[in-house]
Parts: sequence; structure tokens; C-alpha cells
Amino acid sequence: MLPLRFLALMLPVGMMVLCAGAASGQNYPYRPIRIVVPGIGGGSDFMARLIGQGLAGPLGQQVVVENRPTGIIPAEIVSKAEPDGHTLLLSGSGLWLAPFLYDKLPFDPVRDFSPITLAVSQPNILVVNPALPAKSVKELISLAKARPGELNYASGSTGAANHLAAELFKSMAGVNIVRINYKGAGAGLAALIAGEVQVMFVTAAAAVPHIKTGRVRALAVTTARPSALLPDSPTIAASGLPGYESASIYGIFAPGKTPGPIIGKLNREIVRVLNRPEVKEKLFNIGAEVVGSSPAQLAALVKSDMVTSGKLIRDAGIRRE
Repeated sequence: MLPLRFLALMLPVGMMVLCAGAASGQNYPYRPIRIVVPGIGGGSDFMARLIGQGLAGPLGQQVVVENRPTGIIPAEIVSKAEPDGHTLLLSGSGLWLAPFLYDKLPFDPVRDFSPITLAVSQPNILVVNPALPAKSVKELISLAKARPGELNYASGSTGAANHLAAELFKSMAGVNIVRINYKGAGAGLAALIAGEVQVMFVTAAAAVPHIKTGRVRALAVTTARPSALLPDSPTIAASGLPGYESASIYGIFAPGKTPGPIIGKLNREIVRVLNRPEVKEKLFNIGAEVVGSSPAQLAALVKSDMVTSGKLIRDAGIRRE
């Protein structure tokens, strides 16, 4: 048995070796990984489970999806987790736009999170009820200007991507289309089909089946470039509103101060999973296009969107309780 004095001397050395190993990512991961996701079911839950299944084998650990209520709770949990790469967050713009929507937050979206990758992008589609006499973006703008305050648009939760897409459209086009708030995008789309509202910005996965049956009319996609999800539709920017661009994007984050080697390893493995043909196909089928960016690219996008969308939110007076 080693003398107690020797063990006492070696303990700090052992701790230094363990810390060095953790910082370099050599021992990562050494326990199950959890991906925290807002809400149960839906696109983000599906994405997280698909990514988790693909990561488990290469990383040699179980990957568990943890569903939490929508809002700030998922981000708060991850922001307070140990920065060791075993707790991750899959989130859309609600994470980094939260400071503009809430009076108080228990986290800072830049300081308290380490970007890993922009996983996917989902274009929204500008759709209208077929009874509306507008068959293009230019015609919709002209109609809205001729009838200020008379047209309504359906929206889901306050500050969601489809809500901001509509407010950006109104701001850039200089039109007054009144928001009608519904509990979710599904309820809003049902209202559009029923003729309770005339306009909506909605994801491709939700809209395409109704576009095909003629229950709604697609005018354009919100992204800067045409989307393979709806190849026959032009962009809003190219069909009457130059410079317009909006999309639902989902990134994966670790707690702030997570060591660089761990972030690098997660980025490589997650991007590898996302680029598998079968994963791309499954995501495409729910209206999502794979991106798989670097951590730096996601960080830059977050900061840019906080400037542009933050101004839009302030100017429109959008707030959440």
C-alpha cells in the first residue's frame, strides 16, 4: 500500500491530468449525452432524436432527448449545466431573440452558450386563401395598400419565425395587414383554409399538402434563394420585395465555456450525421434543409440576427410575457 503522504502529493497531479484530459476532449464523452429540446413532438423533437440516434454509435454513449416546455426553460437548463459537452440544446431563434421579447432572462444567449452547428434551415412559404384576388407578391402588396387594415394574417406564438416573417414583410412592403394570433401554426393554417384570415407565412411541411389540393395558394418562399422544397415558387425578394429574406433556423449549442476540442468533436460528428443521405431525406420530408455549419458560422449568424431581427422586434413593439 502506498504511503498516505505519497497519495496526498499525487492527488493534485492526478486532478491536473484529469482536467487536462477534459479540456482536450480526450476522454469525451464519458457518460450519456442529453439534448434538451423545447416542446414535445414536432420538428425540433424529430431533429434532435434523429441526430441523437446518429451520434450514439460514433461517440460510444447513449444520447437522450429531454423534452421541456417551450419558452426559456430549456435554455436556462443548458446555460446552468456543466460545460463538459454532456448537455446540449437544440433551439431556433427563440434562444438568441429572447432578450428582445422578455423583460428578464436567467441567461445571456451569447455569453452562456457555445455554438456547435447550424443544423437545418426551414423556409417559410407565403400562402393566401384562394378566394383572395392576389396571385403574386406584387398583387398582394397592391391589394394590401388599397385596403389598409382590412386583410388579416394568421400567426402562431409571439416572436416565432412565421410571426417575424410576416412583420418583416409588412415593414418592407409598407402595408398594414393585421395579425390574428392562434395557439399554434396548425390552428392558424386551419383558419386560413376556412377563410377566417387571408394570409399566412407557414413551413413547407405544413403548407405543401394543402397547396397541392388547392386549399391554399402559394405566392413565394421567404428564403434568399429558391427552395427545393417548393421548386415552382419564386422567392419573395425576386417577386416584388427586393432584399427580403427570412427562415426558421435550428442550431445546436453547448453551455458557455465548453472546451474547444469538445465543441470541435461534436461539430464534426453532428455534421457527419446531418450529411448522411438517409438523414437528409428524412429532414427534407419534414420541410428542413440540412446546413451543417461551423461553430464560427453559427456564432456570426446569431449575432447578425440579433441586430436585424432585434430591430424588427423593437420597432414592431413585440413582447412576450
